[in-house]
Amino acid sequence: MTKSATSPEAARPAITQAMIDAYDEYTHLTLDRRRFMEQLTRLAGSGAAAATIVPLLAANSAQAAIVAEDDPRVKGEDITYPGSGGEMKGYQVKPADQAGKLGTVIVVHENRGLNPHIKDVARRVALDGFVALAPDFLSPLGGTPGDEDKARDMFTKLDAAGVTANAVATVAYLKGDKDGNGKVGAVGFCWGGGTVNTLAVNSPDLSAGVAYYGMQPKAEDVPKIKAALLLHYAGLDERIDAGIDAYKKALDAAHVEYTVYVYDGVNHAFNNDTSAARYDKKAADLAWGRTIAFLKEKLA
Repeated sequence: MTKSATSPEAARPAITQAMIDAYDEYTHLTLDRRRFMEQLTRLAGSGAAAATIVPLLAANSAQAAIVAEDDPRVKGEDITYPGSGGEMKGYQVKPADQAGKLGTVIVVHENRGLNPHIKDVARRVALDGFVALAPDFLSPLGGTPGDEDKARDMFTKLDAAGVTANAVATVAYLKGDKDGNGKVGAVGFCWGGGTVNTLAVNSPDLSAGVAYYGMQPKAEDVPKIKAALLLHYAGLDERIDAGIDAYKKALDAAHVEYTVYVYDGVNHAFNNDTSAARYDKKAADLAWGRTIAFLKEKLA
C-alpha cells in the first residue's frame, strides 16, 4: 500500500541510530542539552528537523496508558511510608478483586522520576496479580517535578547511599503490607534497573529482582546477592552491555540464580512505550511476559 504524503508514516522524520545514541549520551551522561541539540541539528540537517525529532526520542507523558488510572480492575493511590531517614512518597496499586495475600513488587522508575508512565507500569503489575509499589526516589528532594529535564537534573543531587537505604526500607515496608504474602520482588528500568541490582546486593530480604538495561554492581559485591535475578538487555545498548560479561562471571562464581536475555536490534529503553523512537513492541511484550512469569514463580 502506498502511503500518502500526509499520512503519519510519511510525515515522521527519519531517526538514525546516531541520533538515538546522542540522546542516550545526553540523558545518561552529559545532561548538556545545548550540546545535544547542536549534535542533533547536525545529524538532522536543520534546527527545524531536530525540533521535530526531539519529541520522538523523548518520552511523551501524554501517551495513553495501557492500564488507565481509573481502570476498575485495580485500585491505586498515592501514599507515604517510612524511608531510611524520612518520609517516602509512592504510588501503590492492588487488584480490585484481590482474594488472599499476594506477592509484592517494587516498581523502580527511570531517571525521570515517578511519572505517569511508571504509574502505568505499576498498574500493569497489579493487574497481573501483585501488590505493586512505585516509590518516588526523589522524595528526599521534594518529589518528582512535572518537568522531565528538571527531574533528570535532580538525580545528580541524590545521595547514592541514601537511595539504597530507601530501597531497602521499601522492601521492609512491603514485607509488612497487610495484603502481601511477605515475599518482595523488584523490577526497574534504566536508572531503576541499576537500582534493582544494587538493592539485590544490599537486601537479603529481596526474593526476586528484574533489571531492564540496568548498570551492574561491582563484582566484589555480587556474592551478597540472595535474590533470583532476571536481567533484560538491549542489543544496541553498548554503554550498558559492556558490563554484561563481567556480571555473569561474578554471578556464576557466587552461585547466584539468574537468567540473562539480550534482545537483538533494539535500543536502551525498548520497554518504554511513551518513547516512539526507542520503543520496540515485540521485544517489550516478550520481556514483559518473561518478567511476569518469573515474578509469579518467585513470589508465590
